[in-house]
Amino acid sequence: MNDSNVTSLDANSGQSGIIEQAAVPDVVPARPSRHAFGLSLKLILLTAVFVMVSEVAAFIPSISGYRVSFLEERLATAEAASVLLGSSAWSDVPRTVQDQLLASVGATAIVLRTGDVTRLLATVEMPPTVDEVADLREADMIGSAAAALSTLFAAEPRTLRVIGPEKNGRSLELVISDRPLREAMLSFATTMLVISAVISILTALFIYISLQRMLIRPMRRLAQAMVRYSEDPEDKERIILPSGRSDEIGIAEDKLAAMQIHLTETLAQKRHLADLGLAVSKVNHDLRNLLASVQLFSDRIAALPDPAVQRFAPKLIATIGRAIDYCQTTLAYGRARERDPQRRLVALTRISHDVAEVLGLDQHPSIRFESRIEPGFEVDADPDQLFRVILNLCRNAVQALESESDPSVVRRLWIEAFREGSVVTIRICDTGPGVSAKAREHLFQAFQGGVRSGGTGLGLAIAAEIIRAHGGTILLVDHDGPGAAFEISVPDRPIAFDLAARARVG
Repeated sequence: MNDSNVTSLDANSGQSGIIEQAAVPDVVPARPSRHAFGLSLKLILLTAVFVMVSEVAAFIPSISGYRVSFLEERLATAEAASVLLGSSAWSDVPRTVQDQLLASVGATAIVLRTGDVTRLLATVEMPPTVDEVADLREADMIGSAAAALSTLFAAEPRTLRVIGPEKNGRSLELVISDRPLREAMLSFATTMLVISAVISILTALFIYISLQRMLIRPMRRLAQAMVRYSEDPEDKERIILPSGRSDEIGIAEDKLAAMQIHLTETLAQKRHLADLGLAVSKVNHDLRNLLASVQLFSDRIAALPDPAVQRFAPKLIATIGRAIDYCQTTLAYGRARERDPQRRLVALTRISHDVAEVLGLDQHPSIRFESRIEPGFEVDADPDQLFRVILNLCRNAVQALESESDPSVVRRLWIEAFREGSVVTIRICDTGPGVSAKAREHLFQAFQGGVRSGGTGLGLAIAAEIIRAHGGTILLVDHDGPGAAFEISVPDRPIAFDLAARARVG
């Protein structure tokens, strides 16, 4: 064995953080509490504003209807007065009596229209100029609303000519001041404003109490749970406990709890990886010295003329070389992917034989190993990486078979392979207890997919990464009989068309 392996290992030993400490993001400090203008206050203010807007929208039709009702009442009073004014006995009534009658009606003139005939029933000595006509015969919603707002916001007194609807071929007209109408409308508007304010406050209060219990408190609980969890995500005691509600907030609580559980487990795994990186760095430092000593001993042993030594020394040296390569690969696993495969045509029977020797299966007292691979079967793969994959799978199978304590149980491990076109399929099967349902969930994930109690699952994760680098797949498949069966599919390398054409020409 040459010095390059140990030298390479020695060069890597200085990388004390090759499996780098998992980068756990620093927890962002919580912002100061901002409940001074929180959801509760916003909710009650918005509710009051929306109710007031609704009341304003209802106010315009109301004030318009009030104006029409006021004018209709004046016309009704004038109609009663017109009965007296229109009689022959009242034709020569004194001016003072007409003025009193007009004052009781609130008008400055009363006109009776019959067909095309117009008769002035009563008027003041100096009738004012008419500023606006209120024709109740053709009143519409928009026109009435505009007239009502015009009267309500008119600062200066105005004179209105009110034309009543026609009844029995007769209609009345009044000339009145808009000041009494405006005062009555202002009083009505004030009353409506007070009632609207009371309704708004009560409605806002009831809505606030209801939403406070149904939404605000649960949302505040969610926010507090998230802030509390963010202070220490690795503390399982800070994970929110769902309230069991069946609505959207209950769903949010369930999803938040699931997310926090997953994040806590992920952080724990990353912390485990960080601890593993530190531990492996320490092991690498001490293992370098041990391997240097083993190298010296192996060189001396290889020089002995004993035939048995000459037969086993190359295997010992190859095993030490693989051990060095494994150490380097383990150091690199935490920070980078596996190296790219250096593919060759590999005799699979030889790989199977080497795996059996390393695991001691050729002389195992209770496990029977069978290589069901046809002689001369070839695989296009990296020999060292393929050896590691099969070794990891067979070691797991051996450990599973050795866990059986009953001597009557059949313990068998075998490897078989076949080719379909350009794809080689390799199966490693055993008669052990199989893989549990829990282990199947994260089978090829590091530190999650261990198939035995206390296992890390790192071997399966490395095996899956190597096979993926070859463009293949590795699966746990169902097969007839007990135990587990892992199936590896490795496709041949694609051959470029120009290289294939050159080979045919050659």
